[in-house]
Amino acid sequence: MSKQRVSRRQFLSYTLTGVGGFMAAGMLMPMVRFAVDPVLKAEEGGDFVATKQKVADLTKDPVKVDFTFKQKDAWYESEVTNIAWVYKDDAGKIVALSPTCKHLGCTVNWNTDKEHPGQFFCPCHYGRYEKNGKNIPGTPPLAPLDVYPFKEKDGYLYLGKAQPRKEA
Repeated sequence: MSKQRVSRRQFLSYTLTGVGGFMAAGMLMPMVRFAVDPVLKAEEGGDFVATKQKVADLTKDPVKVDFTFKQKDAWYESEVTNIAWVYKDDAGKIVALSPTCKHLGCTVNWNTDKEHPGQFFCPCHYGRYEKNGKNIPGTPPLAPLDVYPFKEKDGYLYLGKAQPRKEA
């Protein structure tokens, strides 16, 4: 310890600085936690969402499959319903396509264009896709439909987050 004496002015300065620091920390900690807590919170559930579609019921004709999951945006949680067009190809493999047109984001439908049957059709700007989701040259979409990764569990179809196709 130092043998120098602390003046009254230094003592008050140290004391007020310490008390002010504790008060500032007490006010800042809740604000920091409020901002950081959602980032550090562990995600619940998995990457795949259950659908009501039985894999055994799938055919070569695309069917519209609705699936609902909980989405959390910071502190707000909501239920979101997405759509997928699902069918089995000639080899018996499941194909799950996103219904979102790659031109401007409208929703595509299966087999609704009478001039071009057996294709996905976007009514917004007359975009067309083949059954496998590849865009037809000369129509507005410049990329194929996104695909959903999938898995089968207990006979039901589970879908992941839509991903752009690797082959174009």
